[in-house]
Amino acid sequence: MSLSKQDREQRRAPLHAAVTGYVRRAPAVFHVPGHRQGRAAPAALRRLLGSGLCADLTEAPGLDDLHAPSGAIERAHRLLARAFGAGASFFLVGGTTAGIQALLLAAGPPGSRVVVPRHSHRSVLAGLVLAGHEPVYVRPTYDPDLDLPLGVPPASVDQSLAACPEAVAVLAVHPTYHGVPAQVAELAAVAHRHGVPLLVDEAHGAHFAFHPALPEAALAAGADASVQSLHKTGGSLTQSSVLHLAAGSPLPPDRVRELLALVQSSSPSYLLMVSLDLARRHLALHGRARWERALETAARVRRAVGRIRGLRVPEVPGGDPTRIIVDVRGRKLSGPQAARALWRRGVAVELAGPGYVLLVVGPGTGRDDVARLLAALADLPEGRRAPQRLGEPPWPQVALPPRAALLGPRRRLPLRDARGEVAAEAVIPYPPGIPAVAPGEVLTPEVLEYLARLRRVGAHLQGAADPRLETIAVVDQGDACRPGS
Repeated sequence: MSLSKQDREQRRAPLHAAVTGYVRRAPAVFHVPGHRQGRAAPAALRRLLGSGLCADLTEAPGLDDLHAPSGAIERAHRLLARAFGAGASFFLVGGTTAGIQALLLAAGPPGSRVVVPRHSHRSVLAGLVLAGHEPVYVRPTYDPDLDLPLGVPPASVDQSLAACPEAVAVLAVHPTYHGVPAQVAELAAVAHRHGVPLLVDEAHGAHFAFHPALPEAALAAGADASVQSLHKTGGSLTQSSVLHLAAGSPLPPDRVRELLALVQSSSPSYLLMVSLDLARRHLALHGRARWERALETAARVRRAVGRIRGLRVPEVPGGDPTRIIVDVRGRKLSGPQAARALWRRGVAVELAGPGYVLLVVGPGTGRDDVARLLAALADLPEGRRAPQRLGEPPWPQVALPPRAALLGPRRRLPLRDARGEVAAEAVIPYPPGIPAVAPGEVLTPEVLEYLARLRRVGAHLQGAADPRLETIAVVDQGDACRPGS
């Protein structure tokens, strides 16, 4: 079968070609980086990365400029957009976090309101702080059995926009860390009916466009912009992501590029960008076949795990079948206990929830990996008691915009004495990176009890300066505003 002109163009990797050509042409370099294509790098780093250090370059003749592209990077961006069905696409060297921040900055002037699911990643909170926006939170549905958030009902977003007509955008999470998709088409219809764009955090869905058995990609479903962690499921290096704007998106590409330059490094990694160029080419040419094999592997794992005594594989309707939740409560184990036991057998999982572990299957998952996993799961020990559930996080009482709370005056209190105070820092169990408390939210008794449960289950916490959460930063409102004064 002959390839179309567009398919033939996807064989190209213009930035990779430019970098390899530069390395061949310029054996004597008198510019940064200081390791001089690896020659001055520490020996251990040379052994680790080998010839890849030659591609760790800076802006040099023929290598273009990420922040004002007109050559190889511009051509690579065009190929990226075509491969993903976008009107315009951009390389990100600051991860999906940088893309989310740029989109929120582009959504409206400081002080704008944005409709945001409460189970959004910490990168959304960072974007709200940088942009000075106020979140209009929407409650996701919740699975009380597995202790995980699901999608946001479009009707709830419609109600929020009706109650807040000044909102400038809607943000959606598609999919969640656990592979739960959003109803993107319905959310896009709601947002557009209210005259605002739908922005999508698609960090875990970069592969969706390359196989029909996967959930529909956000742009194909009507989103105006999406940001994807190509490193998670697309084969590029960690920290490399992409931002897509739909054709006709209300966010102008030039404006988005300008704001990306604000939040990204002025010395972008060519290793990261070359990996994006090559990952795009590989997905465009081989993505369907590669993800067909991954789906077959995931189905085989699901069937086999379901036959192991005491384990269960719950289904997520319409979800990403390559994300596999293994419920270990039938062995009276907690998720962290199971993860530690698996690690001792040489098996590393993506994350551990209260009563489950999450597996991510991809094109690189081999038969030996599956055999080791199944043997380790079958050998899980029997625990002594069922794990404690966290329960749904309390619905927040927002007292201040996140920016005002995070950057304003603060003081530190013992957590037990913080009742009624306004949080000045975030408390974020990681993974999955969803804030349990965001700056500007009231520390109600329910919130304090939820934080205590996080401590009891040994959750790894980010955001808070005190990782043990014995103390917490609160907004210093003056003596007259303090409880009991």
